[in-house]
Amino acid sequence: MKSTVSVSEGQDNFPALVKAAEKGSVVTVTRHDVPVACVIGHERMSAIVETLEVMGNAAAMNAIAEHKQGKRRHVLTLDK
Repeated sequence: MKSTVSVSEGQDNFPALVKAAEKGSVVTVTRHDVPVACVIGHERMSAIVETLEVMGNAAAMNAIAEHKQGKRRHVLTLDK
């Protein structure tokens, strides 16, 4: 599967797009050669969301920075 497809190609090959996403690929969908969407697997998207949640948590980011500097042995557990 190509990494970029047009909307019409995506419509014609939707099952292949899903299989590629399941295997970890990100497929960009274009309309008139302009990117308009991405097809991405659930596992990869969940990892992205988790990373963004950590990055948006100041206490977690401070704990990570302190851990990297050797000032903290354990990183905080994040409560949701």
